[in-house]
Amino acid sequence: MAGSGLVLQLQKQLGDYTTSLFNEGFLDDQFNQLQQLQDESNPDFVVEVVSLFFEDSDRLLNELAKALNYQNTDFRKVDAHVHQLKGSSSSIGAQRVQRVCIAFRNHCEAQNIEGCLNCLQQVKQEYTLVKNKLETLFKLERQLLAARRSSFPM
Repeated sequence: MAGSGLVLQLQKQLGDYTTSLFNEGFLDDQFNQLQQLQDESNPDFVVEVVSLFFEDSDRLLNELAKALNYQNTDFRKVDAHVHQLKGSSSSIGAQRVQRVCIAFRNHCEAQNIEGCLNCLQQVKQEYTLVKNKLETLFKLERQLLAARRSSFPM
């Protein structure tokens, strides 16, 4: 019976942690919608989609850093990268990243290099935070799954 106590403890921990991610604005309802698309036939759906978001974001943040490092910044190019980042963060519900991207695009439109550089730092910070939070969330989910399997062997 000790196993089922662990399952309940992990369920509560996972529930509380997930709630905090929504309350602190890291995630929005889009993340819930992603989770609803996950089922028995595709149990890793959310992890796969979020992993693609991580890959995409890492690439875009590198591109942005390069594009903003040039003497003659091509603001259209910068804006295109920010637009992509905004889209992918919005598709997984990474609300705080998405918000910074909106401000970032305004600075691109105004061709404000200082504003763009500040937003790049902010977006990197918010991205790192949400990435760490989601990795912790997935770790808790794996622990819960392992505890369920050992408590209720098939």
